[in-house]
Amino acid sequence: MIRRSSFFLFFFFCFAAENSSSSIPVNVGVILDFDEVGRMWLSCISMSLLDFYAAHGDYKTRLVLHTRDSKDDVVSAAVAAVDLISNVKAEAIIGPTTSKQANFVIELGEKAQVPIISFTASVPSLASIKRPYFFRSRDSDKTQLKAIAAIVKNFGWREVVPIYVDDLYGVGILPYLFDALQAVGASVPYQSAISPWASDVDILKELYKLKTMQTRVFIVHMLPSLGARLFTKAKEAGMMSTGYVWIMTDGVTNLLSLLNDSTIDSMQGVLGVRPCVRKTKELKNFRLRWKRKLHREQPDLVDAELDIYGWLAYDATMALAMAIEEVAGNSTNLVMKEANVSSNLLLETIGVSKNGKKLSEALSSISFKGLTGDFHFVNQQLQSSAIQIVNINGVEPKGIGFWTSERGLFKRWKLNSTTNVYSTSQSKLATIIWPGEPTSNPKGWDIATSGKRLRIGVPVKDGFTEFVKVTRNVKTNITDVTGYCVDVFDAVMDQLPYDVAYDYFPFANSEGESAGTYNDLIHQVYLGEFDVVVGDVTILAKRSIYVDFAMPYTEASISMVVPIKDTKNDNALIFLKPFKLDLWVTTFCSFVAVAFVIWVLEHRINKSFRGPPSQQAGTSLWFAFSTMVFSPQEKVLNNLARIVVIIWSVVVLIITQSYTASLSSLLTVQQLQPSVTDVTELIRNREFVGYHKDSFVKEILIGLGFQDSQLLNYTSIEECQELLSKGSENGGIAAAFEQFPLVKLILARNCSNYASVEARTFMSKFPNQKKIANNIQQFKTRGFGFAFPLGSPLVPDVSRAILKVTESDVMGRIEDKWLSTKSICAATLGRVKDL
Repeated sequence: MIRRSSFFLFFFFCFAAENSSSSIPVNVGVILDFDEVGRMWLSCISMSLLDFYAAHGDYKTRLVLHTRDSKDDVVSAAVAAVDLISNVKAEAIIGPTTSKQANFVIELGEKAQVPIISFTASVPSLASIKRPYFFRSRDSDKTQLKAIAAIVKNFGWREVVPIYVDDLYGVGILPYLFDALQAVGASVPYQSAISPWASDVDILKELYKLKTMQTRVFIVHMLPSLGARLFTKAKEAGMMSTGYVWIMTDGVTNLLSLLNDSTIDSMQGVLGVRPCVRKTKELKNFRLRWKRKLHREQPDLVDAELDIYGWLAYDATMALAMAIEEVAGNSTNLVMKEANVSSNLLLETIGVSKNGKKLSEALSSISFKGLTGDFHFVNQQLQSSAIQIVNINGVEPKGIGFWTSERGLFKRWKLNSTTNVYSTSQSKLATIIWPGEPTSNPKGWDIATSGKRLRIGVPVKDGFTEFVKVTRNVKTNITDVTGYCVDVFDAVMDQLPYDVAYDYFPFANSEGESAGTYNDLIHQVYLGEFDVVVGDVTILAKRSIYVDFAMPYTEASISMVVPIKDTKNDNALIFLKPFKLDLWVTTFCSFVAVAFVIWVLEHRINKSFRGPPSQQAGTSLWFAFSTMVFSPQEKVLNNLARIVVIIWSVVVLIITQSYTASLSSLLTVQQLQPSVTDVTELIRNREFVGYHKDSFVKEILIGLGFQDSQLLNYTSIEECQELLSKGSENGGIAAAFEQFPLVKLILARNCSNYASVEARTFMSKFPNQKKIANNIQQFKTRGFGFAFPLGSPLVPDVSRAILKVTESDVMGRIEDKWLSTKSICAATLGRVKDL
């Protein structure tokens, strides 16, 4: 069939030369794999020349094609390139097929200054350095990788595993894929490289390895021959079921027509990206003509479907014909060399084309309307206007949306759209049929193999069971887990955009008692025994080495609970307490000042204010003071003095009323104050203090300077209250140090006898603040939090769900249910002072 096609081309150009004796034949090489696809592409190249010269019969140049079979081999492609450049004296080369073949052919083209035009090689690294003689009549893989990253961001997937062919084509995209995913906040926990020569057993082994991992989003980048086997084995391994996400690059998407029905059936639910080519009348007409041509020349391919690469080959050939004609201009501008019949394949014999530079410049300026749209090289490669996203659903891929760098993801293509906003709303894509046909979008991860439920570890507690309470029914052997922390976790799970199945498991020994400390419980997550820990577990820096915490769902503070002392005053000088010293002095000075003013205004005209100096002073002061309790006997005759008396009477009324109210409060209201407000006082007096058993607070107290012998632990609220009631002198404690949620519980039970003193900064009253600060730094708390394995994809979603719960009335109802405080406690809880 190839010989028939070559003969047809030869006959066509001989006929053209006979009818145009002035035509200049220009040798052009074509390097393709002469398989089914390569033969279809070659037919498109020949049709491009037929159409071009039929429309431009007056052009002086005629391209003469010299085809070579690269046989899907890098060496064969390189040998073909050397032959075309050295012996055929080709002015340009179209091809080769793959990126790994193109890598060496491009170098030969640069050496000989012969333009290499590829319509299939997509690896970005081929154009990573300046290569003036390499042209790519398609966009690089960078664009489609950005579209895939937009899909990943759209559905909130945070981890992606690339599955790629282990050659230049596959490996070449990895740096650009990592950059695109990093830009949308996604990471790559694992890379799966599959050899081009891998057996079905090798593929299945790698898939089973991927199945044991938690990531369920896979990006497939390989050619159809290997991709078909991969998807077939993925279905066999049970990885085309609910929860899995498969996204394939255009390496497979562009050539779906080559796959058989059984392979397509195994790919149901897969997403794919490919360059968007609008269906035009010209394209439809070309496909009909191409079908007729194929039926005449290659009847064995009559059932074949043309793909985008055939259209790109058509446009690339036409662009080359235009460029060569432009360089020809005048007949003297194009210097042609005759072919060398000696078939020398030595690299040393490769010369430098005299027309290469002009031809390269001409190609860079070519612009026309091709089958695939506007054809114009930008930085020596074609720019894709948009990426189409398809979903394998049935026998044909269904378009579900598009992506452009300007608009992001969108569902329908509108020519008059001027939207310039980057969209990542899921509503911007049409309905997607995922693998397994689930009703909801896949979350992109799983704990392990499909169907596993989360194992939630909870502490077993003797006291403070309001947070976590484990009840075991001996008859039914069913364990019931309830409490504040459990209800919060259940509410958070309900807020997740996907369903998570889980079961609670007490951290207990065979006798039903606690199997260890909170640190031991946290370590079980690190060891893989539990998937999550739920309970009154405090977020600490040293614990975060082994687990990842979601954001806290309680207030983060440590307070000191101390007994309340009654400071009711029985002092004889209690009458002086309502006013401070400065107010007493001000009031007394005011009396003297008023007395002086009245004397100045009255003593000349009023006999009552005359007499010896002592009598005048006494009368004036008596007049000023007596206004507080009764009307003075001395009459005021001066009008200005009367105004002063009126103003002074109002002031005296205010003073007496304020004094009376304050004194009444002091005499009638019981004065409740914390018995201790200073930690240094406890340390200095070697008082006993308490902490919750197994709590990290013990380490904080030792860091503050308490001796281990001063520390007593308790397991319940009742035991804490008993120790506080005894006092430090009677074998009890002077204060209990606890986190705020536990403090609320203690005060809720008996707030009339205890008060809390919050410790915002422990070092503020210590003489050696720097040393204390260093001891305290490692024990900072951030409140209660749920513990997950390191790197768990659940953590970000759970943190967002916690925000939703804490900002709604759900959290209030949970607190009222488990941590409710009596109304009489409101005043006590409000008395918070810094240590």
